[in-house]
Amino acid sequence: MIVQILLDVVLPVFVLILAGSLMQRLFQLDLYTLSKINFYYITPAVVFMSLYRSNISMELLGGVALFYGLYIGVLYLFCFVLTRSFHYSSGMKAAFTNSVLLDNSGNYGLPINQLVFAGAPLAASIQALIMSFQSLLTFTYGVISIQGARLSGNYRSVLIGFLKMPVPYALVLGFLCHVFAVPLPNFVTQPLGYIQNSMVAVALLTLGAQIVKYPLRLGRLDVYFSMILRLIIGPVVGYVIILILGLKGLPAQALLIASGMPTGVNSSILAEEYRNEPDFAAQTVLISTLLNIITVTILITVAQGL
Repeated sequence: MIVQILLDVVLPVFVLILAGSLMQRLFQLDLYTLSKINFYYITPAVVFMSLYRSNISMELLGGVALFYGLYIGVLYLFCFVLTRSFHYSSGMKAAFTNSVLLDNSGNYGLPINQLVFAGAPLAASIQALIMSFQSLLTFTYGVISIQGARLSGNYRSVLIGFLKMPVPYALVLGFLCHVFAVPLPNFVTQPLGYIQNSMVAVALLTLGAQIVKYPLRLGRLDVYFSMILRLIIGPVVGYVIILILGLKGLPAQALLIASGMPTGVNSSILAEEYRNEPDFAAQTVLISTLLNIITVTILITVAQGL
């Protein structure tokens, strides 16, 4: 079973990531433009269509929100204890915590979800919700934690940054259109469907292009502490919360797999933007993505038993 999952789900993902890495090496792709295409064009369409076509209920929406809140809260406590125990500087505390809390639920999590669940609308909707919550966390806590002492007077910028994100609007609009059964004409749904179908290839190509620019260095012990929390403790926490909440079937499977995504590129982008431990942040993105070949294969196997 593990070999089959590796061949059918994980390796196709990494083939596309490698293709993106190769193209970046050969052509020096414009990563800024690729990121904008993913963030403002493809991801909102995927979120909207996933919710519009799903059968997600208010009860399930509340369950996903509760799961995510508990999941992030427990991981934050682990980070707090570890960073205090090792007497990290304030900047390193922020970078370390972001590397654990800000995962790659978008251009990695969504393709994994689509491949595992064959594009099932309910599973895609759950992953879209997780991605939206992750975006909210990134542009609130993620930014605030790095700014730290320099935060004074910048709440307005944080709020404006969040309001500029298209994903939350797509989430709300898609959910409202679903709840009120709003009929959409073909000239709206068909283009959105075309965009949605391009997501896996373009998102993974972008991820491959992003991570190849970071030189691989294996000597930082704090990177491995981050990996343990992100790729091992995270899924364990997710599994325990799923059992506590009594979730079963496809929602439980989707949430468990979502809890084991690698560190998100956004954590590195924030670190570079605010010049806060950029090398550490880059290493966590690269190494966690590589190690995820093993961990996500195991996680998908475990999820099939839920």
